[in-house]
Amino acid sequence: MLLCFAVYKCAVSPTGDRLYILSKYRQNKLLTLARDGTLLATYTDPALGSPRGLHVTPAGQVLVCGCWPHTVLQVGWEGQSKLATLATQEDGVWRPRSVCYSSTTSSIIVGQVDDILVFRVE
Repeated sequence: MLLCFAVYKCAVSPTGDRLYILSKYRQNKLLTLARDGTLLATYTDPALGSPRGLHVTPAGQVLVCGCWPHTVLQVGWEGQSKLATLATQEDGVWRPRSVCYSSTTSSIIVGQVDDILVFRVE
């Protein structure tokens, strides 16, 4: 059973059939639930340390940022595997707090403690 105080952030797939949940601080997990609340997958990764930001694009791509490893990841729609590391500290990512994809500008926008980064996606 998932308790309400265990949820840090959540996002819904474009089709509404999946719910993605970041577990509370320091558990370093991305949970994927079915619409009825059934746990479908649990994803953990050192690159997901202290996950803070979560976004599902209109195409169903799952974006997550890890605050302490300073990363932005793309996780598979099933919530079981990392597809790509989109940005790291070498790209200027520092303690990311939020992530969002803009289809208007084809950009990934990363909100950080002190500033905002914009990465063009091609």
